[in-house]
Amino acid sequence: MAAPTPSFITSTPDILGGTPVFRGTRVPVQTLIEYLEGGQTIDDFLEGFPTVTREQVIAFLEEAKARMAAIAS
Repeated sequence: MAAPTPSFITSTPDILGGTPVFRGTRVPVQTLIEYLEGGQTIDDFLEGFPTVTREQVIAFLEEAKARMAAIAS
């Protein structure tokens, strides 16, 4: 069974075809990952996507960290 979607992320067919986005925006979560993989900072991401809050980004990263720890244990 898949884990429930955190409240700061939404995925609905009418927004970008169901791509997971930060709630209240049309910004895909994958975009944050790509920014970080490219060596850019959270501040760079937030500057480029002002509809996403720092709290949403931190919550996403904390959730990702918790899920990785659960997988590793």
